Amino acid sequence: MKRLSIILTICITAINMLISCNDDGFEYSDYHCNLTIDNSTHLDATLASAMNAMTPGIFCKISFKMENGAKYFVFENNHNTKTQSIFNAIDEKLQNEKRLGQYNGVIVGYGNLDNPAKFYAYDGQCPNCFNPNSIPLKDAPLTVSSNGVAKCPLCHREYNLNTGGNICGGDMGNTHKPYRAASSGPNGTLRVY
Repeated sequence: MKRLSIILTICITAINMLISCNDDGFEYSDYHCNLTIDNSTHLDATLASAMNAMTPGIFCKISFKMENGAKYFVFENNHNTKTQSIFNAIDEKLQNEKRLGQYNGVIVGYGNLDNPAKFYAYDGQCPNCFNPNSIPLKDAPLTVSSNGVAKCPLCHREYNLNTGGNICGGDMGNTHKPYRAASSGPNGTLRVY
């Protein structure tokens, strides 16, 4: 009986260790992001390139800026194309500037390793360095290379955006969990939630 108890304890410990190595066990980020962009009205080619299932591996970072009292989306893809589009009435009503991830940025695009290609959306900040509760706020914006790998300037971890945000370079840590997201095509609607 004592031997069975020891074996059972070892098995439970091993299972708990396996579970704890996989973040919290959830596939998607638990941060509440709720972004909707209708690219049939913006007609932005940079955003469209990332929303096209026929061009997997192109990722677009979406951020917000104010210029001369007007609100703009800034779209920058991992092939060095950068554009901007002024907010329309729908964007104003949805308050999209408040829904761009944890700190002004989401990254969207189709991964290039699945067939059919899977659409992903990630926060623009490093999941290991960014803390929205720190004072002062420590910004850790990710940069995305042409092969779809996001890199943090602080910890130098690399996340493969093509495969769900796993760490592919640097120290162990939290993976970059995607948001739930959908694209209805290049000139369709983008939803990140």
